[in-house]
Amino acid sequence: MSIRQGLVIIGIAVVFGSTALAQSPLSAIDWLSDSVQKPLVIAPSGQGDVTESAAVDEIIVTPLDKPNLDSVGLLPVSVTGFPPTFWAGSDTETLNQLIGKIDTRNAPAIQDLLYTILLAELNPPQTAPPGDALFLARVDKLLDMGALDQAKALLERAGPETSALFRRWFDVSLLTGTENKACAALKEKADIAPTFQTRIFCLARNGDWNAAALTLETAKALGYLSEEEDALMARFLDPLLFEGLPPLPLPDHPTPLIYQMHEAIGEPIASAALPLAFAHADLRPVSGWKAQIEAAERLARSGAIDENLLLGIYTERLPAASGGIWDRVDAVQKFDIALRARNPNALAKTLPLAWDQMQNTGLHSSFARLVDTKLTDVPLSEDLAGLVYRIGLLSPHYEEIAQGYTPTTEEDAFLQSVAIGAPIQPPAGHVKAQAIADGFAQITLPEADRVLITENRIGEAILQAADQYTRGLSGDPDDVSQAVALFRLVGLEDTARRAALEYLLLNEGT
Repeated sequence: MSIRQGLVIIGIAVVFGSTALAQSPLSAIDWLSDSVQKPLVIAPSGQGDVTESAAVDEIIVTPLDKPNLDSVGLLPVSVTGFPPTFWAGSDTETLNQLIGKIDTRNAPAIQDLLYTILLAELNPPQTAPPGDALFLARVDKLLDMGALDQAKALLERAGPETSALFRRWFDVSLLTGTENKACAALKEKADIAPTFQTRIFCLARNGDWNAAALTLETAKALGYLSEEEDALMARFLDPLLFEGLPPLPLPDHPTPLIYQMHEAIGEPIASAALPLAFAHADLRPVSGWKAQIEAAERLARSGAIDENLLLGIYTERLPAASGGIWDRVDAVQKFDIALRARNPNALAKTLPLAWDQMQNTGLHSSFARLVDTKLTDVPLSEDLAGLVYRIGLLSPHYEEIAQGYTPTTEEDAFLQSVAIGAPIQPPAGHVKAQAIADGFAQITLPEADRVLITENRIGEAILQAADQYTRGLSGDPDDVSQAVALFRLVGLEDTARRAALEYLLLNEGT
């Protein structure tokens, strides 16, 4: 059932009572490079007429027919099922705060829903201010989740024509190894003024070392570079001159530009403690295998990369050591061989260990997608079939897997009923199962919550419910119950079922 169908069925939908917006949105992530200069605000005539600098001001050009970028997306309405009024009545600042605060790391179903919202083509709020703030908030959330490919595609669909958009596109290019293309694009954009650091970097990347060195001296003379930036730029342009000297101190908060230059001078910065977006740099073949594995795992947990890419990196070669990450690689490799051979005896030996390894490191969703329906027709022992069943309920084909399994326990029977969307009486004393049953049984929501839908704020309602669900995972089961109810009543049936199954399977117990 789509959102539109859900709205027709219930007439109106609802969202939960207003939650406090505890943090401000990340309108510009603090680790982005200062790659381009911000437009200057020109004072009205008669104010500030006396100049204090000979520098040339930036000329700002705003096309009269420029579209509102808040409506730009990659997924059309025919794919998402979202109504045109998804957040027509919402306040942009409220939406930006909700988008910025949701933490989906332990909630794959909510993670997928958020990706759909961030990438959807939607009409902007009716009261949206100029400046494309909602579009920037969506891009920044994708960057925060490490989804660089998705962010880059969204930026290129919009056209990185402004300083704010180009700044993000330039940094994504730096982290994905396409910095030469970004430097070439910057050269062609006369209306976007690069900072001195970026000019020096791009001149060097384009092979014009003399111009880069001259620009560095000019920047130093004008006082545009700090001592740390000067030292890094000098080594970047002529590393042989500093050969044998101690390495530079590592910056506390490196930008992608600084990160790339440190790598270029042979003093790379480890990405493990940096924002998730930096992990993409370690996916390149020039990185060591262990670094590639760790980066792929971080990105897979955030849903930023496909599970098959993770598997490909796991199986690239045989582990040369044991313990820690190598035990996980070994377990996955052995299971992958057994899976492709469809050998019941080999699966009995390798599946439990591989599942434990992946589940313990938060990669249960990626593993479930890899298993999916591949073992539904393999003759397995009762215990192994039960494990395959539970893993399969975390995959996209949960309903098909549930319908093809004969439960042997009360818990498995309840899971099956949730997967098909008709929960039975939950096991006695199982608080979480009862919360899910209550959520599915709910057919109306409080009056205060219905108001959001009547005011064309359904997207806001869904975002609030998503945040409520993630908070409920380690808190009040009623939060999960209410979120599941909201998802169902607005037509997000798949999200409701997946969220319910994940709550039960990934947080087992009462």
